[in-house]
Amino acid sequence: MSHLAQPAAANLVQSVDWLAIAPPTLAAVVALVVLVADLFVGEARKPLLGWVSVAGLAASAALLLPLLDGDRSTFCLKDGAGACSYTADRFTLVIQFLVLGGALLSALLSVTALKDADRRLPEGEYWFLLLSSAAGAALLPASRDLATLVVALEVASLPAFALVGIRHGDKKSSEAALKFFLSSVTATAVSLLGISFVYASTGTLYLTQVAGRIQHVDGQLHTLAQTGVVLTLVGFAFKTAAVPFHFWVPDTYVGAPLPIAAYLSVVGKAVGFSGLILVTVVAFPSYADVWGPALAALAALTMTVGNVGALRQQATRAYSAVRLLAWSSVGQAGYLLVPIAAAAYSDDAEHSVGSTLAYALMYAAVNLGAFAVAALVGRTRSANRITDYRGLYASNPLAALLLAFFLLCLAGLPPGVIGLFAKVTVFSAAVDAGLGWLAVVMAVNVVIALFYYLQWTALLFRAPEGEPVSHRLPAPLTAAVTLTGVVGIALSGAPQLVLRFADTTLF
Repeated sequence: MSHLAQPAAANLVQSVDWLAIAPPTLAAVVALVVLVADLFVGEARKPLLGWVSVAGLAASAALLLPLLDGDRSTFCLKDGAGACSYTADRFTLVIQFLVLGGALLSALLSVTALKDADRRLPEGEYWFLLLSSAAGAALLPASRDLATLVVALEVASLPAFALVGIRHGDKKSSEAALKFFLSSVTATAVSLLGISFVYASTGTLYLTQVAGRIQHVDGQLHTLAQTGVVLTLVGFAFKTAAVPFHFWVPDTYVGAPLPIAAYLSVVGKAVGFSGLILVTVVAFPSYADVWGPALAALAALTMTVGNVGALRQQATRAYSAVRLLAWSSVGQAGYLLVPIAAAAYSDDAEHSVGSTLAYALMYAAVNLGAFAVAALVGRTRSANRITDYRGLYASNPLAALLLAFFLLCLAGLPPGVIGLFAKVTVFSAAVDAGLGWLAVVMAVNVVIALFYYLQWTALLFRAPEGEPVSHRLPAPLTAAVTLTGVVGIALSGAPQLVLRFADTTLF
């Protein structure tokens, strides 16, 4: 009996490739270090925790470099099936770079925001939650089984709820966190139900094994498997802020500290889209006839509702600048969904997914830049109305020029060349897949978006009303604005740096 048990036990022992799992692991370790250090560090030295967190995120991103030489997998089954729970391939590294880079820039914005809050925000908890969420977000694109995928999704999400509501006694912040939490938990419960249906019909959680077995499920289980596929997608559609799962976005962005709104707009989306790509293209390719039309309809609906919502923002309303960026991010999510939907109809699904990655990298750099300038203006104009940006060029020419550049990138107009190229890549993915109607909807939405982006851009260069307000630039905020500006300008000068992701094999 013991001889029989021994091979079975050996089968369960999995080797660990520590280098492959290093980026998310380091972020998690630094989170614990910051939490423990917070107990022993005096109030005067609390800002040091922020710089330790920034250094930790920078080191986590640097650990991606040794992984560039080839694909690595770990936590694999030893039965020769080749199924692994964690894979660091090109797709994983691109998303992890986006996640850790986005978290690093959000951390730089947070250093200034916490200093301005003058100890009204608990620093130790803030940094612990941000690093924990970043660790979960970095784990998700490497997850290759449904259980790890859900765990990573929740590790990324749960600290984010707390970060949104971290302002003690702030009604707006608490309401935003509650709305975000309740809607997210509902979506997670639905997707967990879907995953249980998929497991019941296939008997496995590994994505590659699900892809093989779900094609040959028993006839009686076909409806169960189909329902499981649809329900699994719901949780990830929520994370991407796709309509009709978008209603939490504007209030959450307004109620959260601005660096957290920036974090959610980029890292939160990266988490949702990488999860969506893994479950559709890797786990359920044989059900493309189910998720393809669903995602195409979601894409059209999301970009239209997002852009119309942004168009309706009143420039004089409190927090209208943040609300416009929130609705704009919903619209951008619609564009990001287009190539994933196209993957269902295309012979080259990897090329379609590459178009989403190319667009996501462009969007991450310029959207974080726009939030960085919003954080700068918000230091002197706490209501952060769009009208507060009138005459910004007179008081801070560099910030005004960079915000104009970021908005033109999001609109897809020169000199924001990278925005134009990324939109063309997404557009061509839809056309190549035979989704002409979706390409037309996208073209109409790009024109709608031009109106509100250009309206805001023009306001920056108008004569200011009264004396121009000078905006003092602290070093961390300067670093965040400059970094995003340099990346955006470099990519506009050499768009092939991003666009080559659309032409390389990712899985």
